[in-house]
Amino acid sequence: MTVLPPMVTADRVGLVACDHCGALSPRHPGRMTCPRCGGVLHRRKPDSLNRTWALLVAAIILYLPANLLPVMVTTSLFHKTHDTIISGVVYFWNTGSVGLAVLIFSFSILIPILKMGALGFLVVSVRHGSARTRRQRMVLFRIVEFVGRWSMLDVFVVALMAGLVRFHSLAMVEAGPGAAAFGAVVVLTMLASFSFDSRLIWDNDERCDER
Repeated sequence: MTVLPPMVTADRVGLVACDHCGALSPRHPGRMTCPRCGGVLHRRKPDSLNRTWALLVAAIILYLPANLLPVMVTTSLFHKTHDTIISGVVYFWNTGSVGLAVLIFSFSILIPILKMGALGFLVVSVRHGSARTRRQRMVLFRIVEFVGRWSMLDVFVVALMAGLVRFHSLAMVEAGPGAAAFGAVVVLTMLASFSFDSRLIWDNDERCDER
């Protein structure tokens, strides 16, 4: 049976890649700066897992009020209603706008849950030094990154929902506290994805100081 040699990486040969311009520089003790752009060099993103986990926990906590508190307050001539994201989905479903109801449910409820679950799985698997399914986990992170590029669609969908309700009912629509919590969830999940260093997936099983 042929044993393949370990893959040669920049870290194995003592090089550090700049996060800003991509230039490779020799690694040495102490503070390092990129000779090309002057950016601070790190072997791995400082405190990557702890930062990602903290941002993720904050997003999970805010996800509850984002869905339980009203995202919009509708005031008409006869009554005043407080609508959550879920009630908006039900509203469009019952009025025949099934496609819009599915769109709001997907971007505002389903995708944030899947994104937070995927990031949590990646942090836990790296923290425990799992060497299995590295390639699959890298694919999962790329999917999370791709979804993160469209994260602001979540906020846009909520704004679209408010506009359509105003159009159909000719009422005054104002943003509720749930909208602020939902926007915070979107920002926090984006920051959590940015803080996670995917190179930790390919590191050795022992924990590194940068974790």
